[in-house]
Amino acid sequence: MLYKNLSELTNEEMAKLLDRSGELSDVGETVAAILADVKANGDAALREYTKKFDGAQLSDIEVSSEEIDEAVNSIDESLLKHLEFAAENIRKFHQAQMPEKLWFMELSPGVELGQKITPLSSVGAYVPGGRASYPSTALMTIIPAKVAGVKNVVMCTPPGSDGKINPLTLAAARVAGADHVYKLGGVQAVAAMAYGSESVLSVDKIVGPGNVFVTAAKMQVRDYAEIDFPAGPSEVLIIADDSADAAMAASDIIAQAEHDPNAVSVLVTTSAKLAQDVRDEVNKQAAKTLRYEIVESSLKNAAIVIADSIDACVELSNDFAPEHLEIMVEDADAVLEKIENAGSIFVGNYAPVPVGDYASGTNHVLPTAGYAKVYSGLNILHFLKIASIQRINKEGLGTLKDAVISIAEKEGLAAHADSIRMRFKD
Repeated sequence: MLYKNLSELTNEEMAKLLDRSGELSDVGETVAAILADVKANGDAALREYTKKFDGAQLSDIEVSSEEIDEAVNSIDESLLKHLEFAAENIRKFHQAQMPEKLWFMELSPGVELGQKITPLSSVGAYVPGGRASYPSTALMTIIPAKVAGVKNVVMCTPPGSDGKINPLTLAAARVAGADHVYKLGGVQAVAAMAYGSESVLSVDKIVGPGNVFVTAAKMQVRDYAEIDFPAGPSEVLIIADDSADAAMAASDIIAQAEHDPNAVSVLVTTSAKLAQDVRDEVNKQAAKTLRYEIVESSLKNAAIVIADSIDACVELSNDFAPEHLEIMVEDADAVLEKIENAGSIFVGNYAPVPVGDYASGTNHVLPTAGYAKVYSGLNILHFLKIASIQRINKEGLGTLKDAVISIAEKEGLAAHADSIRMRFKD
């Protein structure tokens, strides 16, 4: 773990702290080959790669409704209620994001401008597997799509070696409202959703997080299906002053670290005492965690940085553009106002990242590796198309015609100008 004053960071250390670009270029050729194979050979290729990477021999690629029923019935009733509680909060939050579907404004007499919102026709949700099952990601990707009005939402998630999907993930897919669920993971899942196959419906857009192979695949299929954004290993940055609770901050660093060996956790604080206390707490808590090997590896990417001022903390945070930002300072609103780049923001000692991961209602599918500078986290707008509308009568066109004709002729597009003139021949 890097532990240093901000002013003492070398250029190399600062560059390493800010650079989480990953290894997309290293896997590009491998990913392209799998995509091409699935595109050419459909289900046969999907079965081949599922056997190779997941150790599963698939008969049916799509999960049957009977399998989902069985999964739902196997879930503890109280756990199912918690899943439904989280789903309802996610649904409420994304319903609040929904823009007005149709509106008009009068620009001038005879000129009305407007906007029409239409949902995408089909969306594919990628839900990772592997080290853990992620029913929460099923909720986060499927529910906003259904709230937006997407008619066909499919989910892909890797099967176990027995060819079955984790029951809780299937239950989450049912609660969220998925229309189809496929036993597919990795690059082959992205290929199936982008190109379609004998068993898998192609989609207009693919959303959801994944490893470097999944992220590279999403970026390579954009001629066939749009994507949400690149999403790599998880990360948190905590801005704290001496009002923060060291044990709480440390527990949030550990929580982030248990995601993945490549996860990144950063604390930037104005308090040297807090910095030392958090470092001690991290070491103490890490030793007790169940996923110690992953946490230990991830903490090599962690950093505790001591800054001279809150403004310096904010500046580092905006440069870092974290996936998750926690603000644990006395005047949190003042800091919040200065934040420009963050995927999701958690304000106060009692707003840890895990609450947003699971049940507060905000979305946990977020841009990582600095992409929060240019991308928003998954939200209702990812599932909508916006068309502008012009409703104009002759009087209204008359107020616009001189400007249109003048600019069109200057651009050398005489027919554009003539299309206006011909409406005023009389």
